[in-house]
Amino acid sequence: MEAAAALAALALRVLLLARPGPGARLERGAAETFLKKYGYFDEPGPRGPSPAQFTEAVREFQWVTHLPRSGVLDASTVHKMSLPRCGVSDAESHAAWAERVRALLSGGRGRTRRGKRYAQHGGKWYTRHLTYRIVNWPEYLPQHQVQQVVKAAFNLWSNVSALVFWEVPEGPADIRLAFFHGDHNDGLSNAFDGPGGALAHAFFPRRGEAHFDSAERWSLHSGKGRNLFVVVAHEIGHTLGLEHSPVRTALMSPYYKKLGKDFVLSWDDILAVQNLYGKPSRGSAVRLPGTLFAHFHGWSPGFPGNGQLQGSLGSYYCQSSFDAITIDADHNLYVFKGHHYWVVEKGGKATEPQLLQTRWAELPAGIDAAAMSEAGGKFYFFKGSRCWRYNGSSLEEGFPQKCSTSNLPRHPDAALYFQQLRHLVLFKGPKYYVVSEETLQVEPYYPRSLRDWNGVPAGVNGALTQRDGFVYFFRDDRYWKFDQAKLQVVVTGKWAAQLSWIGCWDRNSSQTSF
Repeated sequence: MEAAAALAALALRVLLLARPGPGARLERGAAETFLKKYGYFDEPGPRGPSPAQFTEAVREFQWVTHLPRSGVLDASTVHKMSLPRCGVSDAESHAAWAERVRALLSGGRGRTRRGKRYAQHGGKWYTRHLTYRIVNWPEYLPQHQVQQVVKAAFNLWSNVSALVFWEVPEGPADIRLAFFHGDHNDGLSNAFDGPGGALAHAFFPRRGEAHFDSAERWSLHSGKGRNLFVVVAHEIGHTLGLEHSPVRTALMSPYYKKLGKDFVLSWDDILAVQNLYGKPSRGSAVRLPGTLFAHFHGWSPGFPGNGQLQGSLGSYYCQSSFDAITIDADHNLYVFKGHHYWVVEKGGKATEPQLLQTRWAELPAGIDAAAMSEAGGKFYFFKGSRCWRYNGSSLEEGFPQKCSTSNLPRHPDAALYFQQLRHLVLFKGPKYYVVSEETLQVEPYYPRSLRDWNGVPAGVNGALTQRDGFVYFFRDDRYWKFDQAKLQVVVTGKWAAQLSWIGCWDRNSSQTSF
């Protein structure tokens, strides 16, 4: 009976939209309110928008939401307006995209306007290191899992940009997240309306706040309730200065996307944040699939310390990727990301993050590759066309030097001290280079094809020889285990989840923190 009643109500709704009458006027009035709230009227007259203004506003809304641009308030358009969405206005984004499309169609350059779309109205932060704080918590959800959701949402953006986020447990923070009921002093147009409607809204840089409707049925699972991760990640985008995107698969679409096998961030999201803050320190973005964030129930809290600023970073490379990795003669692992490095002892316990320059003065952030010589105990670092050699923590005389003059590749992907050859090996794309440790000259007959390392992919971002005798290669979230006797890859998998010695396993369980 309930299904029949619902179908009857839907049929009546369609009929009311198909012909003028009181119901149609009511529908138009609600649509006017909606379109005004989300910025589709420039300057409606004292009696409301004219018929032409209303039709054009409906067309703009249909274009942003991928509906046929009829300008008619049909059933599909009304249904779309009724769906839960972000409470931030579409005004700047749809106008800028319309101009960009017109410029492209007329042969003009739309890239400049794209920059204005994300920076002119929203502004930007003028630092790459931002703090955040969770002011209060949603009901019925474990706080440590909400904390993981928020951390993962921030890391989603740092994976594809030059930004770094640190959580602070109290006091001032650049970005603050809070849950509210109804009117919460943001103006009546921003008052939360209970389940459905606007789920959340955020403010652009300088104010840096994101508010969430505490009356929603928030969930940590993609299959039920309102997925908290998707909404938090979307609103963080606004706090960074991003407007809404009309790209269907974009996280920044005004209607929150569903998690699936596709990447959480679309190309449009990535270009938007990189337009404001630049690319990651390694120059390549780490795109993550939605299935990775389908649920947080099994996630371990994994937070070190009691909230010191630096300690709150934890082993955050476990949740994305790293710039470089190497191992010393005592089998201590060194993991590098951005301005920081971690030492992972033989038992798999990682230290707190430490600043690179506190140990290796003059070493820049975001190195391309690193290796430690088992013969001389020296650290080698590579970035761009330059290389550094340290004896312990002391930079050797003559360094940094321009290594491109020695025919070494610019921006190498990874470095490895290869015990069998007692030489350094650099990897770059589909080639590898055997290099003299003392002179840093490429040996004769090199570079050679990466096919010699049967099964190792191009573009690795780390390589090392473990004490089990195997050489491990890393790229993004995967690893390849290379057998030196068989000269081929024998195992591949996810390093954070499967390699206990890399510092990502929770201390009290066999689960990873990511």
